[in-house]
Amino acid sequence: MVHALIPTPASGRALRVACLATALALAGGAQAQQQGSATKPAPGAFERAKESAAPAAAPVLSSPLPAGAGTAVPSGSGAGYHSPNSPIAPLPQRNDVVPWSVLTDLTKKTTKDGILPVFNDAQKGMDKTVQRFQGFMMPLDAKATQTHFLLTAVPLTCSFCIPGGPESMIEVKAKTPVRYSMEPVVVEGKFTVLTNDQYGLYYRVVEAVPVK
Repeated sequence: MVHALIPTPASGRALRVACLATALALAGGAQAQQQGSATKPAPGAFERAKESAAPAAAPVLSSPLPAGAGTAVPSGSGAGYHSPNSPIAPLPQRNDVVPWSVLTDLTKKTTKDGILPVFNDAQKGMDKTVQRFQGFMMPLDAKATQTHFLLTAVPLTCSFCIPGGPESMIEVKAKTPVRYSMEPVVVEGKFTVLTNDQYGLYYRVVEAVPVK
């Protein structure tokens, strides 16, 4: 069964914050737990966002995950896990986009502000340059076309798939609206690495345009 995460109508900013909170809760909740109780980070940004936003129901994994999926890729870190049982096809091979393996190859550090990314030279080298990415859309507005959404390595609408960490998501602010689709989309725009984003995101693309 596929659970679409198309938002229901609500106030603009509250809805976007709530959707960001849902995505980051999926990605970051397990990541924080993996740090152990010895070091307790400050409350995550997604939790602070949920307190100030309209309630948003998180998707429910109603179907059993394939055997071994939970151990192959830890939930809440890396690029996530796209099950072969998923009715949604995985990302196709393309040579004109930045691979997700480049974005997810990073380490993290725990500070008083939470869990922060430590970017490598390749990621720093792409900062503030025009890059092209492909992924699955998570809409942040209740519209057929989106100008503000998340691009993810694994579909968050899949009951069989395990979401990755914040490194498996890109916040996209589009110059040209992008039509929502459960199929993979490709966008091109100015890429930025985020060292301490208020929502816990690691990457953003602005002035993005859709690419065939």
